[in-house]
Amino acid sequence: MTVWTVIQDAGEPQRGRLTGPMFDAPCALGRSGMIPADAKREGDGASPMGTYAFRQVYYRPDKVAAPMSGVPVAMLKPDYGWCDDAESAHYNKLVRLPFGPSHEKMWRDDDVYDVVVVIGHNDTPVVPGLGSAIFLHVAREGFTPTEGCVALTLPDLTRFLRQVGPDDMIKIG
Repeated sequence: MTVWTVIQDAGEPQRGRLTGPMFDAPCALGRSGMIPADAKREGDGASPMGTYAFRQVYYRPDKVAAPMSGVPVAMLKPDYGWCDDAESAHYNKLVRLPFGPSHEKMWRDDDVYDVVVVIGHNDTPVVPGLGSAIFLHVAREGFTPTEGCVALTLPDLTRFLRQVGPDDMIKIG
């Protein structure tokens, strides 16, 4: 088992580096930087500090090839969403669209979810309001801040996934 570490840049709290054995790459972090996981709240824009499992890799089959990884890999589908409504029984879970409660579309017009890794934050058990949809995904141009996720360039993300084993963890902060 390897623990991959996300380190925040001292002068720029919305940026950092993801490091591990023979891997070091710049990453974008949440617009509010990093905060302790127990202080994380839905919509705060912070990346939750803590150590988490990698749950699932999804990819857009119309845009990229299936990444190789020790983490389970599945195709995204156009009707996939992720519930971010803390009042819903489906909070912080993959859902099928159309879906009434508040949610995020996983099949996006931009490229950020062309490859997306579900990080095991607030999922065992799910606590309403403590944050949903914390992913490792593709960074926007210029590493602009995320809503709380960690984001790498697509080449770095696919290279990273080739090295990740099924029991590996990510430590944010």
